[in-house]
Amino acid sequence: KTAEEVMKFINNEAHKASQQLAIIRGPFPNFKKNKLKPNFLKVKERNATLTTIAPTGSISLIANCSSGIEPIFGLAFSHDLVSGKKIEISNPILLKYLKDKNLYKKEILNQILKEGTLKNIKELDKETKKIFKTALEISAENHLKMQAAFQKYTDNAVSKTVNLPNSSKIEDVKNIFLKAYELGCKGVTVYRYGSKENQVLFLGVNKNKDKNVCLNCS
Repeated sequence: KTAEEVMKFINNEAHKASQQLAIIRGPFPNFKKNKLKPNFLKVKERNATLTTIAPTGSISLIANCSSGIEPIFGLAFSHDLVSGKKIEISNPILLKYLKDKNLYKKEILNQILKEGTLKNIKELDKETKKIFKTALEISAENHLKMQAAFQKYTDNAVSKTVNLPNSSKIEDVKNIFLKAYELGCKGVTVYRYGSKENQVLFLGVNKNKDKNVCLNCS
């Protein structure tokens, strides 16, 4: 519901601005041939389309911000760059949350670093685990519902990845594409974790379980 409200506002404001530009500069050249939106016959617009949701994985890392409509991939994960270098990332919001709740403990931090999620940490309550759910802990159906909510008020396509666990089958992938079509998505990306030996993102940053490390909050 919130996703629809946010994107509806953005899309409506973009079209209002385009209508103002049409008054100044005229509508786009093929305005009369456009069949996408019935209201174009009543209100002229400068642009045929205005909104899209592009991939923001690398951009969000550079800007140190949210990766758009994607859930958190991992609370600690490594990112393999095209150059061959690897960067390790931990979630600063989680770190602040743990400190505020007096849960910033060495044992908890080490487990987060090794696994990238909270699901197996017995010291943390259900509410905390619910708040910080990662992409692989969210069902494929809910991934799709979120994409569809944004697609409803987006002119062009929406970039979104449905993350699947390694145990997923061919039938699971088939069902996702069919469901995406039913929900009105213009495209969909599916990735089964571990399906490639050299994938871009890996959960966890400390693979040596005997090594004690500190979570980098920068």
